[in-house]
Amino acid sequence: MSSPTHHPAWTALRSHQADMADVTIQSLFTQDPERAKRYQANAGGWTLDYSKNRANDATLSLLTQLVRESGMEAAIANMFNGEHINNTEDRPVLHVALRAAKAQQSLIVDGVNVLDEVRSTLAQMETFVTQLHNGEWRGYTDKKITDVVSIGIGGSYLGPKVVAEALTPYKRDDIKVHFVANIDGSDISEKLKLLNAETTVFIVSSKSFGTLETLYNANAARAWCIDQGVPESDIKKHFAAVSSNVEKAVKFGMAEENIFPMWDWVGGRYSLWSAIGLPIAVAVGMERFYELLDGAYAMDEHFKNTPFEHNLPVIMGALGVWYSNFHNAQTHALIPYDHFLRAMPAHIQQLDMESNGKANLVDGSGVETDTGPVIWGGAGTNGQHAYHQLLHQGTRLIPVDFIAPLTTHNPVADHHAQLFANCLSQAQALMVGKTLEQAETELRQAGASEEQVKAIAPHKVIKGNRPSNLLLTDKLTPFTVGSLIALYEHRTFVQGTIWGVNSFDQWGVELGKVLGTDIYNRLVADTDNQELDASTQAAIAAFKQANS
Repeated sequence: MSSPTHHPAWTALRSHQADMADVTIQSLFTQDPERAKRYQANAGGWTLDYSKNRANDATLSLLTQLVRESGMEAAIANMFNGEHINNTEDRPVLHVALRAAKAQQSLIVDGVNVLDEVRSTLAQMETFVTQLHNGEWRGYTDKKITDVVSIGIGGSYLGPKVVAEALTPYKRDDIKVHFVANIDGSDISEKLKLLNAETTVFIVSSKSFGTLETLYNANAARAWCIDQGVPESDIKKHFAAVSSNVEKAVKFGMAEENIFPMWDWVGGRYSLWSAIGLPIAVAVGMERFYELLDGAYAMDEHFKNTPFEHNLPVIMGALGVWYSNFHNAQTHALIPYDHFLRAMPAHIQQLDMESNGKANLVDGSGVETDTGPVIWGGAGTNGQHAYHQLLHQGTRLIPVDFIAPLTTHNPVADHHAQLFANCLSQAQALMVGKTLEQAETELRQAGASEEQVKAIAPHKVIKGNRPSNLLLTDKLTPFTVGSLIALYEHRTFVQGTIWGVNSFDQWGVELGKVLGTDIYNRLVADTDNQELDASTQAAIAAFKQANS
């Protein structure tokens, strides 16, 4: 796969960007009264309004041309057909298969119908969840389970946690679901204070059953159970696992029927649709979990079958490249105007930055342009009293995705109307800004002296012309949450394909793990550290002294 800078569309976009330099988004609305209607697309229960972008028909045509020249049609087909598009690990990329089991009969990959494996795992999940919800699964003292703790890290933790939080209105009352990830002992210690070993089940999610953070926390949970009186022989009544290493999980004390498979063809950040999503299913029930899969499948079908001009992941991905590579935008903000989606930016941050934070093309040669931007964000309206100042008056261009449901699960007086008004007003303010003349007029009308007007007005100027997307849905449901996350998965793939990188490996994570093991060994042993840098030596010495 070659660098996108070699594509004719890339060269044309460079020239076009210069032509658009003095064009404002407001002027584009003035020139085209139908712009808001034309710059809109729908899929999976979501409507994307992309009219508040620094883009006209020529921009979008060139971006679509770039998408095609990048081989997107073949890339989509190869992913859905199970080709080994993760070339550095020689694996297919099949998170899409996890939500296709109901609609498709078969998907043969390397001689195996992977959909049979998916269906088998879903059936196993259903048995597990039903036993918990019906009270058939009992702890060692024959008490009903009231709490489930998910122990994982990375994609085995964040995706399920964010979705379970997003689906709070659908949670059952009889079982509480908790999440532990950080190896910081405070994480699991504070959770265990809330629990009773007699009525708690732990789900340990680790493909190898050897992930450092997960194994440490699993062992801490096991030791706590023993300390609380759970006999060794009954550990299996309080633990389940999602892992490929059945032997190690059984040795830990788990019953084999409560060990769920993980596959190499699903990366951690794409795995919430698999048995990694057990905590979601426990929290909201299997029926709702199936609705989540249905929503993701609807977005898959849209991505696979819809012309690029009307394709939500393609439009959002291409516009992101437009700003990253032709406007020097180095970050991208996601701002959900819904309390239940407040943690979603963190999941998309991991999804996007772990996928496209790459400096090499698929063939191993260096990239010739910037790749993944920094993804960040948080809940509106909270951010309006924090980082929105930078969005409006900072020197950096930061494209924003505003995400909002039209209705709320919790109507309180006029709260939702105020919330939605704030969402729309922020997008409008980013676009229109405020001129010096407007600022001066405001101050005069407020009774300011001319001296005050001259001194203060420049500080109230907001340049505007800052782009945003608006994603709207009628209501947050398992279906629309599923389709929203799948939208961002595919948007990430679109951008990775344009940039020519492998969006499905993460070798950059490995070096820190290796060095971490070496430094841990030095922290707990009397070792000469002279070959390390002086800063690390000093920190090791300080740690040893503090813990001696």
